Amino acid sequence: MSSETISIEIGIVMKEIKHFKIPAPLIEEQKANLLTRDLYFTEIGEIEIEHGTIWNQSEKLENHMLVYCIKGSGIVMIGEEQIPVSGDQFFIIPAGDQFKYYSVINENSRLLTAYFRGEKSNLLGTGFSMVRSLIPSVNNMVANREMLFNEIFNNLSKGFHDENLVYVNFCFGHLLATFLYANKTSDDLADESNPAVRHSIDFMNKNIGMKLTLEQLAREAGYSPTYFTTLFRLETGYSPLSYFSHLKILKATEYLDYTRQKVKAISFLLGYTDPYYFTKDFKKRMGLSPRQYRNRIN
Repeated sequence: MSSETISIEIGIVMKEIKHFKIPAPLIEEQKANLLTRDLYFTEIGEIEIEHGTIWNQSEKLENHMLVYCIKGSGIVMIGEEQIPVSGDQFFIIPAGDQFKYYSVINENSRLLTAYFRGEKSNLLGTGFSMVRSLIPSVNNMVANREMLFNEIFNNLSKGFHDENLVYVNFCFGHLLATFLYANKTSDDLADESNPAVRHSIDFMNKNIGMKLTLEQLAREAGYSPTYFTTLFRLETGYSPLSYFSHLKILKATEYLDYTRQKVKAISFLLGYTDPYYFTKDFKKRMGLSPRQYRNRIN
């Protein structure tokens, strides 16, 4: 295992569920290969951190590192800031940085991780050094990141021959894109199995600045609130109002990134009557306050 992978403090129990490290000579080949040199991973795995312990990266990372929480929760310390992390959230630590991950005291944390580099990987850095929530999507063919991780794991188990490494690095590029551009994958609902859910999500997007109630959403879908909630949760894993809130926060990131609108004004544009509640909701879902999110690239 590389020096950048795991630094174990007293009392930590870290279990490697799956782990593949590309040998150094093959990494150099990927670095020189025209097909892979822009973006390639050096190590990938699935780990479990025992509850109440700390995964401490005491040395500076040589590569960028993607961490995706699929079970449990904890707190990641990035720089001087401590940010809560739970299921369906991820963060990327840039090369040269350090971090600590504190697993909560009552449940183990299951994490999917990947170290990567490449000539263009630094250009992706806008979304690094922060915890992001993944907007729920019913399009599992795109949004099922665990499936893409498993595709890479399964092919690496067949060996590190040239064509296989090229293929898994292409898979990794797709996987990384589903994190960095999660708002695009959640918008692609072409394979939605239930038209009522698709129509409801379209209705949410068209009324993103409204304060819709469950009754209004259910009536638009043509169902009772109870049945509509059950149906929507089965399709997306979220309640209708929680999903709507996710969409509002996603829209808020666009306003923060591409306009000079003040935070208070953005909260009103998105149907929040209380800017304080908007800030609280944004930080809960993004790990940063709206101002911290906007200032992250400075």
